[in-house]
Amino acid sequence: MRHSLYLRGLALALALVAAGVRAELPNYGYRVEHTYPHDPHAYTEGLFYLDGFLYESTGQIGQSTIRKVRIEDGAVLQSRAILPSLFGEGIVNWNDEIVSLTWRDQVGFRWSLNDFSEIREFHYAGEGWALTQDGESLIKSDGTPILRFLDPITLLEKREITVTAEGQPVTHLNELEWVKGEILANVWLTNRIARIDPTTGKVKGWIDVGLLPESRRKTDPDAIPNGIAYDKEHDRLFITGKYWAHLYQIRVDSTPIQ
Repeated sequence: MRHSLYLRGLALALALVAAGVRAELPNYGYRVEHTYPHDPHAYTEGLFYLDGFLYESTGQIGQSTIRKVRIEDGAVLQSRAILPSLFGEGIVNWNDEIVSLTWRDQVGFRWSLNDFSEIREFHYAGEGWALTQDGESLIKSDGTPILRFLDPITLLEKREITVTAEGQPVTHLNELEWVKGEILANVWLTNRIARIDPTTGKVKGWIDVGLLPESRRKTDPDAIPNGIAYDKEHDRLFITGKYWAHLYQIRVDSTPIQ
């Protein structure tokens, strides 16, 4: 058992190094304000909040969906399956549409926000991991240190930033959320959320969600933190993960941990 725990700790440390995660940057604590049910069978790939509901995308071949979810009890109110041959990834809203990505298929979709009917598909180079938006552009991650800012209508790239921590590139940037002028990003295979300056790409600090119950009691290596949503009107930040049984509303401390 000790040997297993050591290997798991070593693997996490190596993943942090590979992702460019370094300890010198400030870490920000948080408190859990509310805990809500979440579908423990959902392989969460994307999450956003809109008008009182969560919209979630799930992955895995043959299981990928986009969903409208009631926060209070985790009930799936509406769902649309992605083609069974595709691996669904991140989603974001734009006007009356949902824009979604797939992992390695280089195809994405625009769906009606109202009834999830397909409007059209589009294509892109490389992988698709996550989407968010800042009110002017869609922001896309692809597993590399680069975040791409896209025209929300044409989906042509407007600009890009390279995300760095203490001068080192940060790879495995996964689920994204625009929060108060920053980009929050889950770093795949870690418990850390990066707080990214959208102008420079520099990581300003980390939020470590490793103390949340699913992170501490993880039995499935895929059950990692991955899902960030922000309710701007009520200043609520929601966190979940792949196969997590709970959604957490957290309040991030304004000052870093000493």
